[in-house]
Amino acid sequence: MAEIIPLPTPSERRPARRPEPLWRDALGERLRRLRHDRGERLADTAERAGVSPQYLSEMERGLKEPSSEMIAAVAGALEVTLIELTAGVLDDLRAAETGQRTAMGSKVSLSLAA
Repeated sequence: MAEIIPLPTPSERRPARRPEPLWRDALGERLRRLRHDRGERLADTAERAGVSPQYLSEMERGLKEPSSEMIAAVAGALEVTLIELTAGVLDDLRAAETGQRTAMGSKVSLSLAA
């Protein structure tokens, strides 16, 4: 005969995890903060990057999955390197996980083991 296994009660279940933020959302938030810190309008940054203001707006709102070329163009227009931008997004994602927020100017030091 089969054994009956009781289901866990709600108090015994693992707590629900909140969904992790998407890369494109974190990237968009970082791009918007960089642009605002520079005091620029969307149209100004978009023109220097060679993208339409609508496309940049969609990137900033996390509605687009931009190509690496588009990300590099916008990073260049904001005068940050891809490494600085990527490290900043990583910092933001880590901070979101721990409930903290990083400073805009923070830099990540990368080490290579030989």
